[in-house]
Amino acid sequence: MTPDLLQKGAQRVAEHAKLVSQSTESGGRSAGYGRVVQDANEVDVTHGRILYLEDVSVSFDGFKAINKLSLDIAPGELRCIIGPNGAGKTTMMDIITGKTRPDEGSVFFGSTIDLLRHNEPEIAQLGIGRKFQKPTVFEHLTVFENLELALKTHKGVKASMFFKLDSAQSDRLAEVVHTIHLAGSVSTLAGVLSHGQKQWLEIGMLLMQDPKLLLLDEPVAGMTDHETERTAELFLTLKGQHSLMVVEHDMSFIRTISDIVTVLCDGSVLAQGTLDQVQADERVIEVYLGR
Repeated sequence: MTPDLLQKGAQRVAEHAKLVSQSTESGGRSAGYGRVVQDANEVDVTHGRILYLEDVSVSFDGFKAINKLSLDIAPGELRCIIGPNGAGKTTMMDIITGKTRPDEGSVFFGSTIDLLRHNEPEIAQLGIGRKFQKPTVFEHLTVFENLELALKTHKGVKASMFFKLDSAQSDRLAEVVHTIHLAGSVSTLAGVLSHGQKQWLEIGMLLMQDPKLLLLDEPVAGMTDHETERTAELFLTLKGQHSLMVVEHDMSFIRTISDIVTVLCDGSVLAQGTLDQVQADERVIEVYLGR
């Protein structure tokens, strides 16, 4: 990442510190020695940011879906993204994961990995996992088999035929199935799980790939109150171990899990702060929350 971008990021870190105390701050470290690395295996978060978007714009048939969007997230942070329909939330995730290429701007994973140099599979391999609103699981396989398939291993025919979990992988699978509240359902076919359980299973499949950043699109849509409560517990458990970007409309759920909330409107950041702060913002009330 270029020094000027890192400097801007460092300035925003200082501004965020006034809102929420974070243990992942760069501690005043100089931001002038970043570099672009095209094939880095490790995410460099020494500057206190794991995701960094700067002046990103993209248009579709003359419509500016993303307009000079700048946003950054700290390692281990759980960031909630809200905004009206058409605000650019999904397009922003598409850009981060390589599905959509912006017309201009910079997108960095850590301070050294330029995501615009990578395609979707490469970005997933780098450690960015994405969950869409509708759960996608293998319904004719058990919970255990879904998680086993999701392991970060070689997927060739020969390797798959002779694959056997080693002790570390078995321990990891047991840990994940407990984390996602499905420890009592490991032999259950995914197709008979409830909607909420399928959502948890898909999150578990992402966790099996050891992502550093998770993008989660409306994860509690369609859930029962109990499932929503358990999902909040799950996300709070993941916070700190992974960085999470959660797009959601359920304000009660957001209040339970959020530290910082970013409000998008017309493809750019309209407001940012605690949920109470953004809910009191007249601009947010006007365009999103209503009176």
